Parts: sequence; C-alpha cells; structure tokens
Amino acid sequence: MSYYDIDSILTDAEKIPCTFQLDVPDLGYLDNNSGQTLKNGTRIALPLWLAEMLAIANTGDADEGKSFISFDLPPALGNDVVQALKADPRAVPLRDQSAHFYALATHMMDLSEEPELGSVLRKTFVTRAGEIALHARKVGGSAGGKGGASEEGSNLGVGGAGEEFLRGLDEWERSLFRKAHDGAKAGKEWMDNVKK
Repeated sequence: MSYYDIDSILTDAEKIPCTFQLDVPDLGYLDNNSGQTLKNGTRIALPLWLAEMLAIANTGDADEGKSFISFDLPPALGNDVVQALKADPRAVPLRDQSAHFYALATHMMDLSEEPELGSVLRKTFVTRAGEIALHARKVGGSAGGKGGASEEGSNLGVGGAGEEFLRGLDEWERSLFRKAHDGAKAGKEWMDNVKK
C-alpha cells in the first residue's frame, strides 16, 4: 500500500475501544472534560493509528513495558461476529461490520494476541472467495449452461440475491470481484476470438 492509498487511510481512521493505563494531564477534552486530567481507566474510542502508537509506546517510567493504553477488539471483530463467521462465513455481510473489514482485521491481528482470530479470518476469506468467483463468473448471464443454454435468469449475478451478496462485500472482496469478473469476461472474449 502506498502513502496515498485511500483504503489504508480509511482503515487507520476506524475507531478502536481503548482504556488509558495512567493519568494524562490536559487530555480531558478526549472525554468531553476540557482542561481536566484524563484519568487512569477511562475508556475512549480512538482512531486505529493513534491507538496503535499509544499501545506500542512505552511510558518510560520505572514500570518498564507499561504502555499508555490497552485496547479491545473493535465491534467489527467482536465475539458475536467471530461466532457468526465460524457458523457460516457466507451469511455475514462484512461491509455492515466495516467497509474495510479485512484490512482492519489484519491490523488488529498484528496488535492483539487473539489466537483463533487468524484461523477464522482465513477460513472466512477462502470460503467467501469461492462465492465471489462464482458470482463474478455469472454476472451478466452470458455464460453458457448445459447444452449451450444461457443463464440469463440466474440470480447469481447482479439483481436479486446477487445484488444483496455484492452489497455485503468489503473493499478487498469488491476488488477481488472486479478482478475475477474482468478476468472471466476477457477469457470469454479471447475464446470467442479464437473460435472465429
């Protein structure tokens, strides 16, 4: 990703629930208390880029290794979402959780020590990638079925259930869908030109 990648910028702006581990003078405005000290134990949602910096930074006190904040997984990666992904990854509209679900998840995997999160996300991506490829191949209904019959009425492309499926894709999945669709379309055009 480049410095100017808009998806990276939007991912870094996602809010993460954090808890301050020490008192910080004059930061009360983060908790709607201007001019006050931000107290130890205060819970605030901070942007991912700031939460990451504060979680990694060391206070420099005698308590070596103590960071400014601790953080929880964001609601997009909460227990309810993970359990739903375990049950059926295809049934969870990831875009409703976060438009940049996978980017947020990979960032959080680097920061947290959730052992099962990686395996759940891997299974989710692999399962959903197969569905994405199926939908991308059928968009437009131009693929021939058995006996050369067209699949014009298929609900696997755009329209019907396919439209709802596309609405639930996060940005990585949408990019994958576009690439798979363009590849299938280019392959079909190439085969049509070879047959001529």
